This record gives sequence, C-alpha cells and structure tokens, in this order.
Amino acid sequence: MVINTCGFIESAVDESLEAIGEAIAENGRVIVTGCLGAKGDVVRKAHPDVLAVTGPHALEEVMAAVHEHLPKPSDPFVDLVPPQGIKLTPRHYAYLKISEGCNHRCTFCIIPSLRGDLVSRPIGEVMREAETLVKAGVKELLVISQDTSAYGVDLKHRTDFWGGRPLRTRMGDLAAALGELGVWVRLHYVYPYPHVDGVIPLMAEGKILPYIDVPFQHASRRILKLMKRPASAEDNLARIQAWRKVCPDITIRSTFIAGFPGETESEFRELLDFLEEAQLDRVGCFAYSPVEGARANELAGALASEVREERRGRLMLLQERISARRLERKVGKVLEVLVDEPTPEGARARSAGDAPEIDGVVHIEGARGLAAGDRVRVKVVKSDSHDLWARVS
Repeated sequence: MVINTCGFIESAVDESLEAIGEAIAENGRVIVTGCLGAKGDVVRKAHPDVLAVTGPHALEEVMAAVHEHLPKPSDPFVDLVPPQGIKLTPRHYAYLKISEGCNHRCTFCIIPSLRGDLVSRPIGEVMREAETLVKAGVKELLVISQDTSAYGVDLKHRTDFWGGRPLRTRMGDLAAALGELGVWVRLHYVYPYPHVDGVIPLMAEGKILPYIDVPFQHASRRILKLMKRPASAEDNLARIQAWRKVCPDITIRSTFIAGFPGETESEFRELLDFLEEAQLDRVGCFAYSPVEGARANELAGALASEVREERRGRLMLLQERISARRLERKVGKVLEVLVDEPTPEGARARSAGDAPEIDGVVHIEGARGLAAGDRVRVKVVKSDSHDLWARVS
C-alpha cells in the first residue's frame, strides 16, 4: 500500500500518521510518500515498520521501492496505461495541475519549504493534457496549483505552442484556451492580483465557469501584513464589486484563518464585517493551527485553542446565514448542472457554483435515467444553507 501524506498542519500530520498505522495493520507492507515524507524521521519514529519513506514528487523513488518488494510483472496487458493516465477522480471530472510550488512566504505556511518555489508547466504541455482528458470523457477541468495567478511568472510568460498556434504561458491565455475545449473550466487558488480581472469577461461570456476560488485569509490590514499576504482588504472589496459588475452570476469562494497570533477581538470583528459586506458565496474557515517550521510561530500573542475555535465557529455561523441568503436567490431559476451520480430519489449534481467535495450540491428530484457526466437544465425549487433542490426543466 502506498500512502500519500500531507505534512502542512498538525491535524493533517496526525491524520496521515493514523492512515499509515491503519495501512500497516491491514496490509503490513507500506510505502509512505508526499509532504510528510519530507519529514522522514517523523514517519519512521511513529511507524518504524514502513518499507520506505519518500518526499513529494518522488514517482521514480516510489516505484523503485514498490519493485524492490514486488517485482514488476512483464505481462504487456498489465502494463498498458490509457492515454489520459490513471485518475483518482470520477470519469467526468479531473484536476489539471498547472504549476508546483509557490514564491510567497506567508508566515503561516511551509509549502515553499516542502515543495519549493514556483515551477510552471509549459502551456502547450498543459493544453495537450487537457485535450487528452476531454477526449477521454472528462466534462469538467478543475485548474489547480499553489498559486494559479502566478502561472508562468517563473518562465517569464514564455511563448509555447498548442495545435500549431502560439500561446503565452500565463493564466489569462490558459483560461481562454481551455475555454475552447467545450467543457466546464473551474479556477482554484487564485490570488487577487490585478491581472486576474482579465479572466472575468471570459466568465461573463460563458467561456469558463463564473466561479473563482480566492484565498483572502483575513480582512484586517495589520493581520494581513503579519501573514505577509499580497493584498489588502480594501482592494479585495473593490475588486469583488468590479467582478460582479462584469459578471453578475459569478460565484466567489474563499478561505479564512481565525485566531491568528495577535488577532484582537476588534480585528476579528473587522473580518466579520468584511464578510457581511463582501457577501461571498462559499467560505471555508480554519482555526489557526501552529505548523512546525512556520514563521508565525515566532509571533507574539498566541491565542488559546478555545478562542481560535470559538472565533471559527462564529465566522461559520455568520457565513451560513449569508450562504442561505445567496442560495435562496436561485430558487425559481433555471440552471445547467453536471450530474455526479444517480440516487434513488433522482440524481446528485453540481451547478457552476459548486466545486466537487468542498461546496454544496444540487439534488435533482424525480429524475430517471440520468448518469454521471450528464449536463442537464433544472429549475431550482428549494434551498438551504449549502444545497439546492431542483427538477429537470
């Protein structure tokens, strides 16, 4: 068994170590890889019986360890791999990773120390992978990286080629090209740089989904400075208003940290006020968690875990009310949805405003014969804080 791990926050380390222990108990022969593997001593100390420990992006090391304990069969039929590779997602959607690493040095984050600085994939290579996935039946591409907005910066936006035509290696050109493939294209982990404004018209024109995942993290100028984040709250509010003016149907998702070291009650209320004004559609919130090696650990004013959790709870309670109001506005509207799976009641699907696993869903009532990957038009009949209910239009 190969266990891919996360080593970012304490709870993720605990979960990874627990998964490794379960695998050893069930199977006995376990190889560990991923970010926690970069802290090999942590894994070995907790589970000395693992066969091998590797860091992230260690495909060759993992396969060498596998074949050391399980010789590679020579059967050509077993060795055949489909052109789109082996995916862990359902057939109808896929994650498209466009870069690795990050040039930011946010004080709460150790990703650059685990994965290094930004390394962008050439745009021609990304587009060829996207094209192959679409030909294999993928109906939705979810663009991911640690910093999607910075795509191509390390390559100085070098020109590459796809289908014989030149494309610059940068986010706007990539979004426009992906929009030509005839499938849903969803952007994740987008820092709110000014050039991001250029992709909003693509959303308004229906070229890519009117959905953007922007990790704002906080609203207090002082806390953002302590976090070493690249944008101020005032700029973010103005940008959100401008985006909605260009694309009224845009869904904005974000994440925040509550209880950052030194955060006062007044600064936390400033964050709540920001949410009231911004009226974001989808929000996730983490209670600040100390991460080994993060510079935020050195900051004064660490808050008790009870305070951090209490503030996270208050934020999510407020956002639940905001989300309920935002979704209620969709009742009576006709939406196009992508079916994830049939259910005894009809089908479970997602709208343009719903990324898989992290957002809500659309429950289609009374529908028969729908299959995963179908795109259908539905009329919304009910909503709650997270989900919608609809019938085929």
